[in-house]
Amino acid sequence: MTTPAFGRPLPVDSLLHRRDPTVKLIVVLVVCLAITAVVDPATPAALYLLAWPAAVLAGKIPVRTLLRAHVPFVAFALSLLMVNAATREGEVVARVLAVDVTAEGLLIGAGLAIRTLLIGVVSVTFVLTTDGARLMTSLHQHLRLSGRFAYAVLAGYRLLEQLPETWQTIRSAQAARDPRQRTRPDSRRGPSARPRALAHAAFALLVTSLRRGERMSIALETRGLGAGRRTIAAPSDLRWADGAVALVALGTTAAVLLVSWQLGLLRGLGALGVFG
Repeated sequence: MTTPAFGRPLPVDSLLHRRDPTVKLIVVLVVCLAITAVVDPATPAALYLLAWPAAVLAGKIPVRTLLRAHVPFVAFALSLLMVNAATREGEVVARVLAVDVTAEGLLIGAGLAIRTLLIGVVSVTFVLTTDGARLMTSLHQHLRLSGRFAYAVLAGYRLLEQLPETWQTIRSAQAARDPRQRTRPDSRRGPSARPRALAHAAFALLVTSLRRGERMSIALETRGLGAGRRTIAAPSDLRWADGAVALVALGTTAAVLLVSWQLGLLRGLGALGVFG
């Protein structure tokens, strides 16, 4: 499966792909805000384990794609774990390179780390199952988002989509003009990776993007962007299935929080010691 372009979902049909983007966005924001107030490791771990089947089965996102998307979140999660384990007071359980590792630090660090992974998988699932154009249309239609802002964001999406292709074109042009390539026509070497060549390519990409952005803005103004009420070519209608998905997602989150609280595992921001 090819990697989707910026602002485009994976090219598959799934339950989550068909749901209204505004509903999915609200669910993601509510879940992320709710879990932000939790610092114990058990509660986000339970939600994290439930989020994987939802992404793989309901969103038809390949496991390999999800794992690759985890890389930046894993790096941040590990930093949270190490910092908290080494800086928080409590019972010392280990000593690594003259640094005391405490049980309280490990507990809170693990909670923050798993919480980061949960927010990451939820966010990635939303991005990979939501079309950027449909999202802006839905926000404009259901939340009365300004048409001027919505169409401008759509134009930005399209501009960003073209960046990888434009970069490849610029680099191919550099390779074609490289004297080393002309002297060795059978060579399979690509464009030069020297800092000077990369800087020239980056500058060319910047100039090209600015010119495209200027042309887009002129085109939008010419078509009367923001001049009045506009029709929607492909409206995103709300369906009962949208409410059902939102109810299942929010209900599951609430149930996990309730069970964790009943078992005495739930810990809030007070455990961080920032609120006295």
